[in-house]
Amino acid sequence: MGNIDNVITSFETKQREKQIKNERRLLKEISIKSLKKSVQDHFGNIKINGGMLMDEGFDEACFDVAIEAFLLGGHFSKFGYYGEEVVYVRDRCSNEIHHLTDTLYNFWLYWSRMGFTNSVNDESILYKCEHFVSQWWEEGFEKGKLRRKLRLQ
Repeated sequence: MGNIDNVITSFETKQREKQIKNERRLLKEISIKSLKKSVQDHFGNIKINGGMLMDEGFDEACFDVAIEAFLLGGHFSKFGYYGEEVVYVRDRCSNEIHHLTDTLYNFWLYWSRMGFTNSVNDESILYKCEHFVSQWWEEGFEKGKLRRKLRLQ
């Protein structure tokens, strides 16, 4: 019975190693420049008290969420590669997408409550967060599909 446990553990370990390897390959498709531009495009008009537009902490939080959404899209791209429509693939991971959106939105709410932004009751931030996560999920989905098509993954 002990050997079966080792096989299962070994399989899970190998599966995780493969996932990490695929994520590293996929991450080569993202540039810091595109992340910064996306953050600026989505959230650049939100002012931080004192007149500054953005802060390094804001950028980093957005980068983290963008990367997670990108990797999620890349991971689920296998379904698109095999012919499933993007709408149905997105439904497969809607809980994860919603979680990423909530994470980013709550981050913005936190900074608003702390008085660092001028957008305490700005509901449009939620829509900006949704669009931001959606854009990066789609980007990862398309890059992942292309990598599979080119047999790079």
